[in-house]
Amino acid sequence: MAKSSKSVAQSYQLARERYAGTGVDTEAAMARLATVPISLHCWQGDDVGGFENTGEGLSGGIAVTGNYPGKARTPDELRADLEKALSLIPGRHRLNLHAFYGEFGGKKVDRNEIRPEHFANWIDWAKSHGMGMDFNPTCFAHPKAADGFTLSHPKKAVRDFWVEHCIASREIGAVMGKALGSPTVTNVWIPDGYKDTPVDRLAPRRRLSDSLDRVFAKKLNPKHHLDAVECKLFGIGSESYVVGSHEFYMGYAMKNQKLLCLDAGHFHPTEGIADKLGTVLMYVPEILLHVSRGVRWDSDHVVTLDDALQSIAAELVRNKLLARTHIGLDFFDASINRIAAWTIGTRNTLKALLMALLEPAALHAAEKAGDHTSRLALLEESKSLPWGPVWDAYCERQDVPVGTAWLDEVKSYENTVLAKRA
Repeated sequence: MAKSSKSVAQSYQLARERYAGTGVDTEAAMARLATVPISLHCWQGDDVGGFENTGEGLSGGIAVTGNYPGKARTPDELRADLEKALSLIPGRHRLNLHAFYGEFGGKKVDRNEIRPEHFANWIDWAKSHGMGMDFNPTCFAHPKAADGFTLSHPKKAVRDFWVEHCIASREIGAVMGKALGSPTVTNVWIPDGYKDTPVDRLAPRRRLSDSLDRVFAKKLNPKHHLDAVECKLFGIGSESYVVGSHEFYMGYAMKNQKLLCLDAGHFHPTEGIADKLGTVLMYVPEILLHVSRGVRWDSDHVVTLDDALQSIAAELVRNKLLARTHIGLDFFDASINRIAAWTIGTRNTLKALLMALLEPAALHAAEKAGDHTSRLALLEESKSLPWGPVWDAYCERQDVPVGTAWLDEVKSYENTVLAKRA
């Protein structure tokens, strides 16, 4: 046994004994964590550029800042970067793909004309890695979204175009799910809204509801495909009014039994989403959770192991909601190494889940008994329990780098691969 491995084993054994004293089985916690996939978002790797090559810039309240060298320029480069990130992250995970990342062979294929064959290479790649996939229509960065409206557009012809795009996206998602043996979550997010105060807030929402009804009219096999709708508080260019608000989509998801997507950055900066998770799941079958981090606004920073993330993980674990929650990442930072961004964000999400899975059962017993003094004391004491050695052991067993050793691999990849990209 290597010296580092021996050190990890010794630290883990002490941690295991400490947790056993609180009634927690660390082996069971690691086994449960290994069953939780995180859907890695492709758009971190190329700054939400896609491969349509239309020359359209970002729109819809999306802004990527930074110019760190080495971003992926082709599908093959993006897949190679994803492979490197996945090799540094414990567990088996998924890929979350946007529609404008199709491979179109240099031809002009408009959004309402995309078909499963444009994503065949992505499906084959995911299958070769034993991964599932998730999908998203791309309702931004397009001439027909230039005025800030898509599915709620006042012009029927524009609405029809985006309805066709979303229908095509659902069909593609279903093909992905069937091919990969795991249901694809296809998530509808639109940027629609006003920069300044509108007079009529209701009419756009009626149009959006009608458009969504048309998008979801065809029933798809839930073994292959699941529908999600995503809300937002505001965006750049839609500061005063967003058509797809939380209230709108929560009502729509409840009425139509769709997945509701809750993005950690899509609410007021002082509003956490942990409390929403269990409440929403009382009324919808499943949820899509986008793990992100807003700083003062929905700025999609790389996820850190902060209180908000730990609260989200604790809510899912304490209430046994993991089986009904699809977890994906949604951030994009071009100011740092993009592979490191994926690795940091995903590992932190998994760390938060492990910490929750290691929470002493005595907390629940104290609350059930009405002993709130003990509940608070135990909550605070649990924060200093040695979860770190358990995480290190988990990484080692999953054959990924322990501690910061992954950073050395990222730096090496940057020097040998990324540095060669113009």
